[in-house]
Amino acid sequence: MKIQKFEDLPIWKESIFLTKEIYILTSKGKFSKDFGLRDQIRRAVVSISSNIVEGFEKSNNNELIRFLRISKGSTGEVRNQLYIALEIEYLSKDEFDEMNSKFDSLGKQIGSFVCYLEKQRKDGNFVNK
Repeated sequence: MKIQKFEDLPIWKESIFLTKEIYILTSKGKFSKDFGLRDQIRRAVVSISSNIVEGFEKSNNNELIRFLRISKGSTGEVRNQLYIALEIEYLSKDEFDEMNSKFDSLGKQIGSFVCYLEKQRKDGNFVNK
């Protein structure tokens, strides 16, 4: 399947799904009242999909790789904030484990896509539009 628009990217679809999950999770209990941590994790999760889109829309594979790396970094930022939320008991261990696993997986998917794009560049199949 040829990817013609950012909505075709599986990593974008997954990032949107996980954004919704974070918003739901941070709307409950103590988490909802900690405006600093709640807003920070929400900004970080929104950054994941936003950077995927921004890189894709630049129509330049070098820029796409750059923005995907930023997006991958944001998955790590979300995971760090999940650890904080666990430590201060805003999340149960089960909630943490589920979300941490999902963001770890997304980060790996983004990393794999970056590796694929870099291999295309190395093999001369890289397109700079």
